[in-house]
This record gives sequence, structure tokens and C-alpha cells, in this order.
Amino acid sequence: MEIKIVIFLAKNMKLRFCILLLFAMNLHLSGQKTSKPNIVLIYADDLGWADLTCYGSTFYETPNLDKLAKEGVQFLNGYATAPVCSPSRASLMTGKYPVKTGITDWITGRQAGGQAKSYEKMIAKPINYNLALEEKTLAEYGLKNGYQTFFAGKWHLGESEQYWPERQGFEINIGGFSKGSPVGLVNDTVGGFFTPYKNPRMTDGPAGEYLTDRLADECVNFLNTTTDQPFLMVYSLYAVHNPMQAPTALVNKYKQKQKDLRINQDSIFRKDEAWMAPEKSWKQRVVQSQPVYAAMVENMDTNIGKIMRKLQEMGIADNTMVIFTSDNGGLSTSEGSPTTNFPLRAGKGWMYEGGIRVPFIIKWPGQSSKNHLSDIPVQTADIFATCIKAMGEKTNPKEIDGKPIQYLIKNPKNASKRSLYWHYPHYSNQGGKPSSAILQYPYKLIYNHEDKSYELYNLKTDQSEQQNLSGIQSKISKKMSAQLQQWFTEVNAVFPDQNPKYLK
Repeated sequence: MEIKIVIFLAKNMKLRFCILLLFAMNLHLSGQKTSKPNIVLIYADDLGWADLTCYGSTFYETPNLDKLAKEGVQFLNGYATAPVCSPSRASLMTGKYPVKTGITDWITGRQAGGQAKSYEKMIAKPINYNLALEEKTLAEYGLKNGYQTFFAGKWHLGESEQYWPERQGFEINIGGFSKGSPVGLVNDTVGGFFTPYKNPRMTDGPAGEYLTDRLADECVNFLNTTTDQPFLMVYSLYAVHNPMQAPTALVNKYKQKQKDLRINQDSIFRKDEAWMAPEKSWKQRVVQSQPVYAAMVENMDTNIGKIMRKLQEMGIADNTMVIFTSDNGGLSTSEGSPTTNFPLRAGKGWMYEGGIRVPFIIKWPGQSSKNHLSDIPVQTADIFATCIKAMGEKTNPKEIDGKPIQYLIKNPKNASKRSLYWHYPHYSNQGGKPSSAILQYPYKLIYNHEDKSYELYNLKTDQSEQQNLSGIQSKISKKMSAQLQQWFTEVNAVFPDQNPKYLK
């Protein structure tokens, strides 16, 4: 909104002073005045689809995100564009499928340098270790459209500093560098999520300071410096990624809750499935009960609440778009298996729903539908399209794959018919194998690269993906497989090679 000011010069100097004083008070009380909405992106790390109370968790507590869901739209079919972090983060910044950026695995990947385990049948081709500077990022669109740009947290899109946030359109970068998780772990209360952080883009804090708290405080500090210029603020959490560390008082709270619920420790994992055989650490959690993980989730939620309250206090909440999601599904099959995505199958690193379906909440200015649940499929790349539209970007980059969520909501029939794609030609640290997928809701087709087989699931009737329909619904399977193969050609997808050292 442009504000035109006309002050009639009153002959009475006292009256003139009163007019000016009232005008100044009005500016202060009304908060930020801009025709363009502010944008706050809150991007969790490894948070699973079932990890919020509003998505069904009965162990974790997330009152602030539940409140955001009630005030906005909660998507039941929200997807990350990859089952691991770096590819999804590249999509967030570019609006493209990971295959187009060349970042299809976490940087640097399980098979970096062509190293493969003897039980892995294939070897993935090299990936890009940096988000190319030629890519026009969300922050660069922000600068073009008059936005202040701020980043706090995990980046993991470049091995050297020339590819870090401040070279990708962010005017301020707190904590974003090459690593995908906190470093310098010493014990439960020193290093890692606790200072000293050993982070080249963030100073250490006082003893006992917790990383998630610190990054939220940096966000609040940024908000305190904003002017009438709109802003793009990205709160890119390192939580709830390993290492499992949280404030002691919160951990003790959930240890007691675990006891009160009388959770049977002998029944929280499955350890006897065939895919688990290659690695002793592979096991699948089926019950949410890990106290430290629960504490990390609540702490994350508390800090999000801190930011939301600050927007309210500043009087700019009604002109701020807030988007919350996660970079991939919850870690449920390895590395401690701290959570479960049940009723979804598997988790991080897998092409099943547990690996790619994530919490997805959006609230935007002037939104008429509050406390709204939507089953429209949306994905990470849609966030990019949504934000540049909100910024007032008039061009519509042909190479982007996302669609503005505002458009999808207004056209639910068309939105439900859209095709979404995934290409993950890698072995994951969590037991997942090279695979690709196409979703045409309610059907999802998975292509397994090892044996070139297909799996077809009806997610409306079988969200746990237990009944493979590829043989039963052969027409649908053939149609979707043809579309997936055509997409491979269109995006110049690369495929893994056979591992010559594979031992059967």
C-alpha cells in the first residue's frame, strides 16, 4: 500500500504539532506498511510427517505449530522433493526438481568418490557438491523485488564459502555453511547443539547455550532491525537432526512421560526384516517414545512460537506469509531410529511415504480459510513459486517445477490431477535403495533401479503402502511408468551403474 501524506499547515503552531504527533503515533501503532507481504520460511531438518500433535503424535508436544495449523492451511499430502536433505534444500532455493540442479543426494553422499559397499549392486554417478551460482535463488528474487533477505541455520548446499548463503542472495547469514549437522560434539551438553559450535558463520555463545534457541534469537534480532521494506526470513533449523541433544529439563520431562505412559521398551523397534541384514544399526522404530528427540521437537516448537509472538508484537503478523515444512521424512530406520512416521512406511532415505511426506503448513495475509485441512498434493518446489508470486515477481520462469500454492488452493480439481516426480538414484544411509517415483493422486508408482521393477500404491486406501497393485492395476501402472520414463528424458536424468565389486 502506498501512503501519500498531505499535511495542511495550520496557522496555529500548537495544532500543527498535534497533527504531526498523531501521525507519528499512527505509524508506530499500525506496524509495518507495505503492499508486499513479509515472508517467513521455517524449514525443519529430518522432522517426520507424524511428529506434530496436529498430525497425530501422542508423545511429542507442539502447541505453537498446532496453533499455526489452525490459523492457516494444514496439508495432509505435503511432500519433500527428495528423501534426504541437500536435494530438497536445492529445490527450496530454486523451485526446481533436484535432478535439474544436479544435487540428487546429500552433499557429499554415501558413495562419494565412487565408493560402494559390497552389498550395493549399483554405484551412483557423481553429483554436484555446490548449488551453482548461475541458479537464481529465492533470495535473489527477493532482492530484485525490494526485499531484505536473512538466513539463519542449516545451508548444506556448498562445500566452500563461495557457495554459501551470502553469495546466493542473502544479505545476512547466521550459521549457514557446508555442514549438514552441528559439529564439535563433546558430550550431551558441550559441542554439537550446545556451544561451542565451531561454526564459521556464527560466534559461540555463553556456556550452555543451545543452538535452536540461539538461531531463533538471531531471527528475533533481525526482526527488530527491519524497516518498512518487506523481508524474506529463512529460519532453517538444524533440529531435529542428529546428534540427539536437548536441554536437560526437557529431556527429563519426556523421560517421565515415557514412564507415565508405560511404554514397553521391548516393542518399540522392528529388527527382523530382510532389508536390515546388511547393517547392524538398521532397525525400524514403530513407537514414538525417544525422550531426547521429543525434547528437541518441543524446543523447536517453543522457538517457533517466540518468532510468531514477535511478529504479533510488531503489528506485522497480518502482513506476513508463514510457511512451515521439513526437508525430508523422519529418521526411523537407522542412526538410532529416533522417531516413527507410522502409519506411513519407512522414513528418511526411502522413496516410501515415510521418506518424502512431511508436515506442511502455510498461513498467508488475507487468508479466508482458517483451520483448513487440505489433501491437495504440494511439494517443496511449490514454496519457491508461492513466494516469488507473493513478492510480485511478474516473470514466470519456465524452468521451475513448483506451482503457487495460492493457485492450487483455488483450483483443487486441477491441483489434485497434477503429476509430481522424484529421482533418487542412490543408496541411503538409512537402508533405502536407488529409486524414482511419480505421484498422480491417489496413485503413486515407484521404480526400483536395481531390478527395474515397479510398485504401485493407492494412497487414498493404502497410505501405509502395503498392497502393491502393479500387477492388478496393470493399465494404470503402464501409463504412469511411461510418463515417468518420458520425464527421465525431459530432465536428462542420470542413472547408477553396476557395481563390479558387488557380492551376491
